[in-house]
Amino acid sequence: MNLKKILVWLAVAFVVFYVIQQPESSAAMVRNAGEALGDAASSLAAFVESLV
Repeated sequence: MNLKKILVWLAVAFVVFYVIQQPESSAAMVRNAGEALGDAASSLAAFVESLV
């Protein structure tokens, strides 16, 4: 079996374990990541708009 495949499965298992053990923290982490991506998209849109 490939080492990369084993590491991916271990990472997935860790994420599932973390979500089961601490669902509130997991939700907050996902929310923060979504907000960061939204902010980055807004900044990129403002940059592209300023080029026009």
